Amino acid sequence: MSKHIALGVDIGGTGIKAAPVNLKKGAFAEDRYRVPTPQPATPDAVCKAVAEVVSKFEPTKKTPIGITFPGVIQHGVVRYAPNMDPSWVGVNIDEVMKHYLGREVHTLNDADAAGYGEYLYGAAHGREGVVFVCTLGTGIGAVFVLDGEIMPNVELGHLIVDGHDAEEFAADSARERLGMSFDEWAKHLQKYFSEIERLFWPDLIVVGGGVSKHHEQFLPKLTLRAPIIPAELLNGAGIVGAAAAAAHERDRQEKRAKAEAKAQVKQAQKAAKAADAATK
Repeated sequence: MSKHIALGVDIGGTGIKAAPVNLKKGAFAEDRYRVPTPQPATPDAVCKAVAEVVSKFEPTKKTPIGITFPGVIQHGVVRYAPNMDPSWVGVNIDEVMKHYLGREVHTLNDADAAGYGEYLYGAAHGREGVVFVCTLGTGIGAVFVLDGEIMPNVELGHLIVDGHDAEEFAADSARERLGMSFDEWAKHLQKYFSEIERLFWPDLIVVGGGVSKHHEQFLPKLTLRAPIIPAELLNGAGIVGAAAAAAHERDRQEKRAKAEAKAQVKQAQKAAKAADAATK
């Protein structure tokens, strides 16, 4: 794989998907490969499935690998994973993935990855300030991107609005469960996004999820301060965002290593000069 390619892996409740991503274009370099998410979705079973989809593309040791996970990851440790086996809680996902894959990887929340992908290559490309990206599906995935940096683990799908968890009335699954028309659902979305604006004042709102294909039936019915637009990457956002995040983390680590090496050289030179002065 070339230096402009990174591998993205998207772990979902029903499927685990992977594809190499062209980082210049923000597009798949090859067709994605998918396997079912094992049940129960234990760390051992999921990691073996991830190893399978990764091996399909034979990445080099230098190819960055980014992996999304449907839960809260704090400093590499899974803190909350409602759609996975409970045994994930407390597991250092970076370490277990490294064990099964035999190499370093970069893991992040699935909504964070999707938001990062939309910021770099999709609907929010080039937008400065605070961008709020949400995915309307079974639940509500949410992420803030501030001038290109992700604010991780923003669980605003569970924001309490009028005494109710937002996912209970504003997720696409709520629309289907309650048999709401798009007009009726738009009223619920108005309450949710109005609360987001009241609390956070985003400069742009991007709405993703499968239902965003029908955005013309509900987004124009919302009255908000910020522009609200449909996502562009759709189901590929997680893979693309994970790959890009892994490449970004690799570059960050390389810069840090170079800076540390430079500092050590300067310190050694300073010590040598001090020793030389002491002998005179």
